[in-house]
Amino acid sequence: MFKKILIANRGEIACRVIKSAKKMGIQTVAIYSDADVDAVHVRMADEAVHIGPPPASESYIVIDKIMDAIRQSGAEAVHPGYGFLSENPNFAKALDAEGIVFIGPPVGAIEAMGDKITSKKIAAEAGVSTVPGYMGLVADADEAAQISREIGYPVMIKASAGGGGKGMRIAHNDEEAKEGFERSKSEAANSFGDDRIFIEKFITTPRHIEIQVLGDRHGQVVYLNERECSIQRRNQKVIEEAPSPFLDEATRRDMGEQSVALAKAVGYHSAGTVEFIVDADRNFYFLEMNTRLQVEHPVTELITGIDLVEEMINVAAGDPLSIGQDDVTINGWAIESRIYAEDPFRNFLPSIGRLTRYQPPAEGHDAEGRIIRNDTGVEEGGEISMFYDPMIAKLCTWGPDRHAAIEKMRDALDRFEIEGIGHNVPFLQAVMDHSRWQSGEISTAFIAEEYPDGFEGVVLEPGSRDQIAVIAAAMHHIAQHRESEISGALPNHRRAIRQEWIVTIDGDEIALKLDPTEEGFAASIDGRAIWHLTCDWLPGKRLCEAVVDQVPMVLKVEPRAEGWRIRYRGADVGVVVRTPRAAELARYMIEKPKPDLSRLLLCPMPGMVRQINVSVGDRVEEGQPLATIEAMKMENVLRAERQATVKLIPVNEGQSLAVDEIIMEFE
Repeated sequence: MFKKILIANRGEIACRVIKSAKKMGIQTVAIYSDADVDAVHVRMADEAVHIGPPPASESYIVIDKIMDAIRQSGAEAVHPGYGFLSENPNFAKALDAEGIVFIGPPVGAIEAMGDKITSKKIAAEAGVSTVPGYMGLVADADEAAQISREIGYPVMIKASAGGGGKGMRIAHNDEEAKEGFERSKSEAANSFGDDRIFIEKFITTPRHIEIQVLGDRHGQVVYLNERECSIQRRNQKVIEEAPSPFLDEATRRDMGEQSVALAKAVGYHSAGTVEFIVDADRNFYFLEMNTRLQVEHPVTELITGIDLVEEMINVAAGDPLSIGQDDVTINGWAIESRIYAEDPFRNFLPSIGRLTRYQPPAEGHDAEGRIIRNDTGVEEGGEISMFYDPMIAKLCTWGPDRHAAIEKMRDALDRFEIEGIGHNVPFLQAVMDHSRWQSGEISTAFIAEEYPDGFEGVVLEPGSRDQIAVIAAAMHHIAQHRESEISGALPNHRRAIRQEWIVTIDGDEIALKLDPTEEGFAASIDGRAIWHLTCDWLPGKRLCEAVVDQVPMVLKVEPRAEGWRIRYRGADVGVVVRTPRAAELARYMIEKPKPDLSRLLLCPMPGMVRQINVSVGDRVEEGQPLATIEAMKMENVLRAERQATVKLIPVNEGQSLAVDEIIMEFE
């Protein structure tokens, strides 16, 4: 077994690999750029080597720099994680040339499966069902439109060397095919250094289901059942689960056996994933094989009890698999929520900055045996950089069945505190509460279909609104009681705390009466039903845990000049508790008008101006591309919202911009 391994990656996956290596008694070496000098993975490792400036193109994907770090550290093997150099055959070859073991598959398998066109041909020859499409390379935008018409819209335009949602576009007509070709080609060149494009039929109402495979150097390959990854945005997975609520045993077995056949056809060893598109009739079609550890591997580990990183290291050391196919079972249900530094209220645009608060829920088992696992590489006070992927954490839950896993995830998201940047926790909470998700009737179009105009937050149901109102009144009572205690007055001389309150939630007024009891409080709203509640909140706490009529609730509480900002299950509301007289007077307060920004194009995220499509004096039409902003490895096209004439363009291509910086002004 190896004495020392180097992890050629950063962030949460580097931390994940280090954990398994430490458990195996193996020393670890981290690498870091200037941006990661204080990163968690650097401190977790036994030693660390600096490799260059923040951009990945000058550090994490420069093979020569990684090789220098290996030589300095004396590492015997390298785990690449995912992304960066994990599927780069030249990196694997460089390691082999110096006698360093690559903790991953053989070079031939990486090359064969890394090219999407070649991989589909090999899959077809191995008896794997494949998607209809054009497997030749596409020369230009006009040819892309012609081929798309011949295949039949809708089509998927994909980068041959792509992955992680980069270089992928869906087109429904010639115009979208041409623009999709240009965008995919540009993203592929920037992300992979390879701008080759191919086109295939887009399966409508598809589900994205993948099979985890694991092979050793002795010819044994097993499949560890499936993961469903259908909740996606821009072809990037957001929520995954294992097993799939859609597959039956026969389909699971067929997909698994075809995946094993493909792995054996390319002499595969180590962990890998075969991805499929599955239609409404459970027909499945090969998409690609990822020759690396997947982001979503924890859900497979949770239902099988198999440490995939440990198996990868053992296989790289020449050991046979510790399990056979008959040893693989499905125990319970697991769900993973990817927590991203993306603002769902701004169309999921990337957000960067410092984590002024980062308090994830406690990991481990609860009293009912359910599990929380949080794979992360950040901590409070750390910075989310513009140079890397926007993932903050992978929050996973396990339960004996799907309902239990979902309930545990809902509670875990309620308790996950992140401040300082925009993040997608409110959106994840909304999905967990969505009836379609809970029923398992999902597809890769779920987000587009359920949130066609973007995510604008959750509107509180009347019941939830009333629950929050009585909790807010209880919090106000607790705060007033605390003030009376610290005033120095004797108990008999402390001012009485009134019982009648008007709670205003985003403009809606709720009249209630609150009575303290031995157990907590009793509240009546508008003279009707009594609510019994307990509340553990104290002034200064950011989480309020309450039980209202035996329903547990966890609210995120942020103090304001008057009242609080309260967040719960995707809803984000302002709450003020007033006396009836103060509420009456507040109705006469004049609200400050919002500034008119309709004549400005503002930068929606921190990023770099990749392209400006218009000039001063141009007349633009609704929907016309105005500029392209690149942030966190993705290109975002900004379009005109209405007809207008360009008056001013104060920025240049290649310039870095902050959020809300002016890109254009219109007459």
